[in-house]
Amino acid sequence: MHTRREFLKTSAGAAAAAALVNVNALPAAAPLNILVLGGTGFIGPHIVGPAMVRGHKVTIFTRGRRDGNLPAGVTRLVGDRNGQLDALRGKKWDVCIDDSATNLEWVRMSTDLLKGSVDRYLFTSSTGTYYPYLTPNADENVECHAEQADPNDADEGYGVTKRKCELEVLRVFGDRGIVVRPTYIVGPGDTSDRFPYWAARIAQPGEILAPGRKDDPVQWIDVRDLALFYLKLLEDKRSGIYNAVDKSTTIPSREFYETVRKTLKPEAKLVFVDDYDLLEKNNIVEVVPWVLLKGKNLHATSVASSKSAQAGLRTRSLVETLRDTSVWWPTVPLTRREKPRFAITPELEAKVLSAWKSKQG
Repeated sequence: MHTRREFLKTSAGAAAAAALVNVNALPAAAPLNILVLGGTGFIGPHIVGPAMVRGHKVTIFTRGRRDGNLPAGVTRLVGDRNGQLDALRGKKWDVCIDDSATNLEWVRMSTDLLKGSVDRYLFTSSTGTYYPYLTPNADENVECHAEQADPNDADEGYGVTKRKCELEVLRVFGDRGIVVRPTYIVGPGDTSDRFPYWAARIAQPGEILAPGRKDDPVQWIDVRDLALFYLKLLEDKRSGIYNAVDKSTTIPSREFYETVRKTLKPEAKLVFVDDYDLLEKNNIVEVVPWVLLKGKNLHATSVASSKSAQAGLRTRSLVETLRDTSVWWPTVPLTRREKPRFAITPELEAKVLSAWKSKQG
């Protein structure tokens, strides 16, 4: 795993790092004392930097394994979500942002410990709680299930776990609890190889496979916009559940691919493959932000966005996200870039393009 310190060793890395803090962020009306559970991974640095620019005081709680290239003045507490929480005892904060929990027991322990130590608790959930995605334009009022029906369905397992965590936060904090359900989180610092695929692939020669039907909707959220939305919700003393999706980041897949091409490499040749059977046969079912919209994923990328927009969520352009991601990706350590976990390998791409062309005659 790369660190932000390694990231800053190149001038390109330094340029992308500047994007970690929104320089246009205005001072908050009432500074908060913020606790971040996490803080050095993907989302954390994007929260901490803008929070301090806005005049908030920030404490992070991590295992102390990464520096995170955070601003001076951050208070660092060391421990582990697995039960080593002593560093949190006997202290007070205005709000807590939980950006690292994927385990119900972690959330249970932290909410129990902090229920009298923080006024508000914001939990990072996921639109995965709507799985199976059988409701079009699912909003925050949709009842998400919290019991797994199919033990072999990993997607259901993830969604159910996140839902259980949400319920725990709301049970302990009530109207002092905030749940944010992001769609695919993208942008500089991405610890997955999902969205960076497009920046990496378009830089290479050859025809580029663009999967999906032209009107398949795609959705994403830039991590920097997500972080600022967290701060907005906390500063405004909001409560309840919010989908971190903005209508401006819901567009047809064909528009997404064309924006990638025009922004990063106008001369690139895209080959649009809309044959679901061919794609599914070759296990091309999720190339973020596109998803093969079928079966349990039928409405995976049409989650409603109006409530979050009314609460102040604002998103930057796809062009900006693409450019910043493409500047950042070459600064990632070579070991990761040489063996990325891309959904489409060169071999698979060549195979599917050949089969598609043969089928087209």
